[in-house]
Amino acid sequence: MAMFVFLITAPQSQAQVTDFRQAVAQAAANDPDLVSFYRERGFNGIWSTSGDRNRRNALFAAFNAAADHGLPADLYDANGLMAQLQAASTPQEQGRLEVELSRKFLDYARDVQTGLLIPSRIDPAIHRQVPLRSRLGTLRAFEQSNPAAFMRALPPSAPEYTRLMAEKMRIERLLADGGWGAQVPGRKYERGDSGAGVVALRNRLITMGFLPRTNTQTYDDSIFGAVQRFQQAHGLAIDGTAGPGTLEEINVQPEQRLRSIIVAMERERWINRPRGERHIWVNITDFTAKIIDNGVETFSTRSVVGARDRDRVTPEFSDVMEFMVINPSWYVPRSIITKEYLPQLRNNPRAVRNLVITDSRGRVVDRSTADFSGYTEANFPYSMREPPSQGNALGLVKFMFPNRYNIYLHDTPAKSLFGRETRAYSHGCVRLADPFDFAYALLAAQVGNPQEVFQGHLRSGRERRVDLEAPVPVHLVYRTATVPADGRVQYRRDVYGRDGRIWNALSREGVALRAVRG
Repeated sequence: MAMFVFLITAPQSQAQVTDFRQAVAQAAANDPDLVSFYRERGFNGIWSTSGDRNRRNALFAAFNAAADHGLPADLYDANGLMAQLQAASTPQEQGRLEVELSRKFLDYARDVQTGLLIPSRIDPAIHRQVPLRSRLGTLRAFEQSNPAAFMRALPPSAPEYTRLMAEKMRIERLLADGGWGAQVPGRKYERGDSGAGVVALRNRLITMGFLPRTNTQTYDDSIFGAVQRFQQAHGLAIDGTAGPGTLEEINVQPEQRLRSIIVAMERERWINRPRGERHIWVNITDFTAKIIDNGVETFSTRSVVGARDRDRVTPEFSDVMEFMVINPSWYVPRSIITKEYLPQLRNNPRAVRNLVITDSRGRVVDRSTADFSGYTEANFPYSMREPPSQGNALGLVKFMFPNRYNIYLHDTPAKSLFGRETRAYSHGCVRLADPFDFAYALLAAQVGNPQEVFQGHLRSGRERRVDLEAPVPVHLVYRTATVPADGRVQYRRDVYGRDGRIWNALSREGVALRAVRG
């Protein structure tokens, strides 16, 4: 690493020191955090003397490695700052550069800790509260710390971030070596097929790491198994046949996968805070809900998430699960009442008979005398609910983490949807394939016989609230690229197009793909 010239060199006259401090005060004047920091230390610098060499070296090393984190290295202008440092000759220039280095340091610290972007500006359904750190606190801590160690500790410490970063570098080396080779032509291949298309499929699977090197030219058991492994790693139906959907994913170029990795790293920075020793992890793109205990997955179930319609997508946010309701009533959201049920009631007051209509005082509306024909979405005065039953839209249990988006996890009578490859059908809430087992896993932390307790409430037929003695954090996330502990990357489709929008925003900030030799 190059050594950098010192901005302030001894001996120094008192006049030079005074000019330097005045320049620092003036340069920091419009930034309250910088003014406070430098005032605390008499407007002396932290970058500007021979004793500050380690800080400068650590800062420039971080700038030079910014692209490893999927950040735009040009944003921090390491070369420009270096040239200015070497050219600075007056206390005034040196004082201005002192403050500029602090600004760039704070910019980098924010970007690598909590991300380049403001999530809600990219998509209004991303309700992620980014854990921004105090700028003044960051400067104070840096001044008191080992510079290199402090810079290394800035990025997220979650193992997933480290694995994503390693996968990013692997794909960058792959791009430098030519990628995955030719794409696979055709629409479908299965056992017994042969020809140029099967050879192209074989070669692609070998290069991607799903098939050991082989000379076979026939779709044999080895290719069948490799296709199954590929399908598992991409959330596809595992049938061993390379149909249109599987071939579409096989033909995705490494550049697109690299974009997914970089977006996932940005998303990790948005959630760079403790997630809870026990927490629930709902990956919208993977259509799963999992319980994680001390970093280990202890329960997993398939899920159905919101449909692609703008008013039905499942939002992203974090909250805390406080209780479950067994034998729940379904209180129909007004948007569903007015958009789906009111048109039916206008035509037939006896429509949707499974729902009870009530007025503002909770009294049941007599459908035989009610006239719904004159109501609109704006003036419909009634509420609707579905009493507990086997056919209830919420099934027999719902899991509550009260939030302003009216989103929760629940059972469903529509079990057939869980057999589908893509499961985006709900009004926004998350339906679970195994809700009873999910409930048992949660209750096991507070009772010795969770199944018996749950089933006792269920058999009563009455609506029962069961509190969780230790509330559990819930994270509704959206990851099209993940790297589990076994190191084999998993990719999922961008079901709502959110990652595409995030990549476009990152690109506008200067993030670019690269190929790296070595």
